[in-house]
Amino acid sequence: MIAAAGLDRLIGDPLWSPHPVVWMGRFISTLRRRVEAWSGDQPLRLRIGGVAITLTLTLGSADIGWLIERGALYTQGVPQAIAVLALVAGLASALAAKSLEQSVLNVISALPSTEGEDLSAAREKLSWIVGRDTTSLSRDEILRATAETASENAVDGLFAPLFWMLVGAGLWNSGLTAAPGPLALAWGFKAASTLDSMLGYRRGNLRWLGTAGARLDDLLTWLPCRLVMLTLPLVSRSWLKWPALVRFAESEGRHDASPNAGRSEAIYAHCAGVQLGGRNRYGDRWLDKPQLGAGYPNADPKAINRILQLTQRLELLWILMTALISSKL
Repeated sequence: MIAAAGLDRLIGDPLWSPHPVVWMGRFISTLRRRVEAWSGDQPLRLRIGGVAITLTLTLGSADIGWLIERGALYTQGVPQAIAVLALVAGLASALAAKSLEQSVLNVISALPSTEGEDLSAAREKLSWIVGRDTTSLSRDEILRATAETASENAVDGLFAPLFWMLVGAGLWNSGLTAAPGPLALAWGFKAASTLDSMLGYRRGNLRWLGTAGARLDDLLTWLPCRLVMLTLPLVSRSWLKWPALVRFAESEGRHDASPNAGRSEAIYAHCAGVQLGGRNRYGDRWLDKPQLGAGYPNADPKAINRILQLTQRLELLWILMTALISSKL
């Protein structure tokens, strides 16, 4: 897992490498077309189809990860070495620290240096990593959206899969080597997360088709999100402020419609000292998100870099703490 985290930080998600999430996305698209052809516009059939897609993808992804783990644990000689490399590469593919950081910095670098210049390049790059409409965002709104996705996706793309890797490692460390391990659980989570990002929208057929995947993603992210809330203050501010930071994040983040996104953004807002939240446009509808970190300055490139640095520190803390605990067992 340490090697996988290092590999992710070193190369991220290179375009030349076939990424498991890409294959998950293609599989979801194929299953969606078949389910919609079978169900028509009937909500009950769409819900049943959504459950079937969710079970097929998450269990199938976890099973493939489990088979790779078997090869790493039980085969001998050269095949085992190959299986171990596949295990490390698979674990790295479940982490998105480098790709998230690059995507965020690409938006910042595309912003013009002076007010009043063309923002189309920054809007386009931002549209690749957020779900909101970016076509008419101002410079300040682009910066806020970038800060919010850097904080929310730190949980979804890094700490949640890392958490499930740690659970799998814990199962192995307790002697349950036949149980699903780090890769199986991480890929199972990534499948649920991919389902939510592709189908988890409350419009058209997705109101019913995407419900199962969205609920599963919320469930699997619930505990990792709370652990980030509890540990991020340890790498950001004086430990004496820990109770207040956690309390503020919970009181503000719980007003978000998502059980996790608001809390993720809220703890980053208070730890990085930046104000987030506000009015966003998604397609043809507007959504008012709760204000987070009221009283702090609005998002700017320096605040966004602080968010990225906090993510780096917290990832290192989680890995070091886990390594220390493991060495004591």
